[in-house]
Amino acid sequence: MHDLVIIGGGAAGLSAAIYALRARLDVLLIEKMGIGGQIMTADIIENYPGFKSLSGMELMQKFEEQANDLGLRTEYKTVNKIIDERNKKIIKTDGGDIEAMAVIIATGANPKKLGVAGEEKFTGRGVSYCATCDGPFYKDKNVVVIGGGDTAVKEANYLTKIAAKVTLVHRRDRLRAEKIMQEALLANPKVEFAWYSVLEEIYGDDSGVTGVKIKNVNDGVRAIDTDGVFVFVGIETDTSFVDVEKTEQNFIVVNSKMETSVKGIYAVGDVRNTPLRQVATAVGDGAIAAVMAEEYISRLKGESYPARD
Repeated sequence: MHDLVIIGGGAAGLSAAIYALRARLDVLLIEKMGIGGQIMTADIIENYPGFKSLSGMELMQKFEEQANDLGLRTEYKTVNKIIDERNKKIIKTDGGDIEAMAVIIATGANPKKLGVAGEEKFTGRGVSYCATCDGPFYKDKNVVVIGGGDTAVKEANYLTKIAAKVTLVHRRDRLRAEKIMQEALLANPKVEFAWYSVLEEIYGDDSGVTGVKIKNVNDGVRAIDTDGVFVFVGIETDTSFVDVEKTEQNFIVVNSKMETSVKGIYAVGDVRNTPLRQVATAVGDGAIAAVMAEEYISRLKGESYPARD
């Protein structure tokens, strides 16, 4: 039986692994696809302390290298269920059962879909949720970005370096993103804004997307010719594999120690209820959870450990 199993290999999971390994715990990290998480798709990160500017891939490679140097073991499996047996957790995966004294859930979140007509049909053929991944396909073309938060504005700024024109569609009359990113986008002559508007339909032909219909609260519905649609309207998460307290949106509820409603199970990063989803906050979550898990495991082993307030 392992001391600690960490589910998810993004910033939060790797941070937890680094702290737990330094505490000399027996740690196993389970990842479904690949190490790094959503931040791997970020072309430029400029708000992570210590690095003026680097890509998400570069940053996560540094995280992974540090964890591997400490002896991290990683298995690539899909977790189907976590069973709580008080002092033991059974992690049921598609590759068999794994036992641990404690579990840290760091499975992150995925881009939310709008559910409008044509979205599913043209996903991968003009509809994208990652500008860094698919932006290069739209060199000197027209694209539409849906959203007004940090991700939408950051990705729209990135697309202005590639596309001929970027139309940003937002349901309000102002952006919600970090001010410095807003200023750059608002000042860019390649950007057109469709305020008070929502996406109604995505249409096209056998070659892919050719246009969208957007609805303005004042002017009604109008069509926009476009070659691509990038959707950034939030995130959603799948936490069906664990029975703990959750929000209405299925994000896991934790306290300040990253403890869930079940002793010995912790949740960190984008998968938990948090007011900010950034690499910096994910790293802090992972560090806290690892230290709290170390205390919990030490007590299960009968080792003395000073209580924290």
